[in-house]
Amino acid sequence: MDYIVKGLPLEPFLPLFGLSDEELRRHGAKRYVADAKPGYPCRITLRDAEPGETLLLLNWRHLDADTPYRSDGPIFVREAALASFEARNQIPEQQRCRLLSVRAYDKGGWMQDAEVVEGIALENLIQRFFANQEVAFLHVHNARRGCYACRIERG
Repeated sequence: MDYIVKGLPLEPFLPLFGLSDEELRRHGAKRYVADAKPGYPCRITLRDAEPGETLLLLNWRHLDADTPYRSDGPIFVREAALASFEARNQIPEQQRCRLLSVRAYDKGGWMQDAEVVEGIALENLIQRFFANQEVAFLHVHNARRGCYACRIERG
C-alpha cells in the first residue's frame, strides 16, 4: 500500500527567519543553535540540523479539526530550510532512529487508532493502520517529548 510522508510547508515560517531574539519572543518563538546531531529535528525538511545550524522552536497547530483531538505543540524548524520534504514510500532517517507515537485519523479528524513504535517499525505500522479504510492520514510524534514530527497520507 503506497503512502506519502510530508514535512510542514515552508511558507508560514519564512516571516520568522532572521528575526531578532526579541522579535521572536513576541511571536512565542525562540532561536536555538544545534550543538549535537541527532537532537534538533526540522519539521519542514525532516532532517536533523547540523551542529552550528540555527533553528526556531515554536508552537504549531498540526491538527485543526473541529474535534476533541484538535492539537498543537512545539516544533523545531531550521532557518536554512529551503523546501518541504515530501516522498512516496520512503521513511526519513529522522523518524527511523526515534521512538514514535503514531496516531491514525479519519478524514474528519477523529482518532481511529494509535501506537508507540520504534522508528524502524514505522512502515509496518503504516500498512496496518491504512488497512482500515476509515483511516485517512497519520500523525507521527516523537514519543518522548511529544513533538509533532510529520504527516503520512495514503498514496
